[in-house]
Amino acid sequence: MRRRTARTALTTRTGLTATSLATCTIVAGIAFGPAAAQAAVEPDPGAFSPVASSAPDAAIGLSPLGSFSTGVFDESAAEIVQFHGGSKRAFVVNAQAGVAQVLDLSDPTTPERLFDLVTAGVVAADGSTIPASAVANSVAVRADGLVALAVEADPKTDAGWLVFFDASGSGTALGAVRVGALPDMVTFSPDGATALVANEGEPAEDYSSDPEGTVSVVAVPETIDAPAQTDVRSADFHAYEAGGSKTLPEGVRVFGVRDGAVNPVSENLEPEYVTVSGGTAYVSLQEANAIAVLDIASATVTDIHPLGYQDFSVTGLDASDRDGAVDISTWPVRGLFQPDAIGSYVVDGESFVVSANEGDSRDWDGYSEEARVKDLDVCEPLAAFTADEQLGRLKVTTADGFDEAAGCYSSLYAFGGRSFSIWSSDGQQVFDSGSDFERITAAALPEGAFNSDHVEVAFDSRSDDKGPEPEGLALGRVGDRDYAFIGLERVGGVMVYDITDPAGATFVTYVNNRDFSVADPSASPEALAASGDLGPEGLAFVPASDSPTGAPLLLVGNEVSGTTTTFAVTSTAAPTPTPTPTPTTPSPAPAPGPQPGAPAPGANPAPGAAPAAPGAELAATGSDAAGFAALAVFLVGAGALAAHLTRRLRRRA
Repeated sequence: MRRRTARTALTTRTGLTATSLATCTIVAGIAFGPAAAQAAVEPDPGAFSPVASSAPDAAIGLSPLGSFSTGVFDESAAEIVQFHGGSKRAFVVNAQAGVAQVLDLSDPTTPERLFDLVTAGVVAADGSTIPASAVANSVAVRADGLVALAVEADPKTDAGWLVFFDASGSGTALGAVRVGALPDMVTFSPDGATALVANEGEPAEDYSSDPEGTVSVVAVPETIDAPAQTDVRSADFHAYEAGGSKTLPEGVRVFGVRDGAVNPVSENLEPEYVTVSGGTAYVSLQEANAIAVLDIASATVTDIHPLGYQDFSVTGLDASDRDGAVDISTWPVRGLFQPDAIGSYVVDGESFVVSANEGDSRDWDGYSEEARVKDLDVCEPLAAFTADEQLGRLKVTTADGFDEAAGCYSSLYAFGGRSFSIWSSDGQQVFDSGSDFERITAAALPEGAFNSDHVEVAFDSRSDDKGPEPEGLALGRVGDRDYAFIGLERVGGVMVYDITDPAGATFVTYVNNRDFSVADPSASPEALAASGDLGPEGLAFVPASDSPTGAPLLLVGNEVSGTTTTFAVTSTAAPTPTPTPTPTTPSPAPAPGPQPGAPAPGANPAPGAAPAAPGAELAATGSDAAGFAALAVFLVGAGALAAHLTRRLRRRA
């Protein structure tokens, strides 16, 4: 991780106007004490307040109710989270421990750890035994309580497992089946008949081997039981190989092929995430910048949709960690969307796919596509933008944009769209949030926190590398409206958008339950324990019908802080003062009773200029002295208001 010194967050080159700032509010005064990270830690109730920024007409908001801490910092101890309404239990993946922790959420303000779902030693249906070194990656829960846990082998290039449990049980495994290499995500089809596993098939670090990416399609019993190995089918990409029955669409990235690769397309296409609508599954192929379409009945990939790129010459981004400013400007660079988490919903009988456009690169010991712009031979006129404070520091791919005839890069492709998108079922983009996330966080966060990392608070430290990095995603319906909840992995927090109209999605609110005064990851355990939620990875929406409170909830697993936090989905945008949740101290769990030469991606940018944050206006140069003056006044006033509200609430406590 990069370690940097925080600097002044805002200068005259903000790219934010007084109009855009007026649409955001900083809400303070919530007495919320995070769960203790260690038995000896007693956090100070009300030590910090979540940051919130809302649209003026926001219909819902998020208020933290309670949090469980594993006491493990920056070790992927709380990644993916799922909830079972019948048992009122949450299941949280602790990746490195190879388990899913089971939390009792019958009272969300005081979550209690019950036991772990342990995979080590489980004998699978093919006769293999899961080793203690295996890694848990994902969990899914069927409505009746059948739990599926995706487990990665050691080494990761070997076939992994899908392990089954009873959500209402005591933690004893029901059985397991063998699936593909590096099972990274699992979900159930809405009818509960099928479990689908995205087997990412990443290469070995030295690139000596690269297993094929596949999707395991597993027919599961109607009862709470494990399937047989014969119930597992594998959907692959062989039809898109040379001589196959299908042609790989232009814009699907196939590159970095290792020497001696037998099936280069199948090795390059690495399934990341699966969502299901009806009898069709949609699979994000993150590094390939595409979404695959899978027919569940036949376990066949029927189509692959390339996603194109974010045109940052239209939407703008902060491209440098060395410009000393919040500078959301337009630049001649393209951002490969490269979604991680995806979800789907239906509007008027039509399916739409929602994507969190995180971005990712192939960066292994044996091969890496990453480079900074200043280290490349770039063609004119791009060569005029290679200073550190311009595009020089921005990380881009070496696999696309190179002009063989000219001997230089004529186009620059960065990783990630820094946005979320909505796509039609045939792969057409109908909405993209553009530069909303950077604009909203720039206005809402404390001074010095813009584009910070998730381990330490360091101003602007991620601007050269995917910015706020939207990764996790959950969809949910509140009343008669559909909402998308998007987690920002680096700076933290959850963005909420109303997506009822897919082509006209609108920003609702942003809440970040993080204490930005804890700036150094080498701080004391007590300080880290009180720093709130760092690195949101997995999100799960709980509808009112399943919720222990009778109202919708949002669960967020945070991989860096090792915390799992429950938020109430309120009927107002501003979080309201809530009772301080009882700190939950963890205790030992009881034993469980282009291919080379391929064309550059998507010659088609996202259709039209993506909308900015409500009321935002992008200055062509990123300079706006009047905007800075308004911003300074706004921040001073907001800071005074926050301090005043905090003092009043503490006096009342």
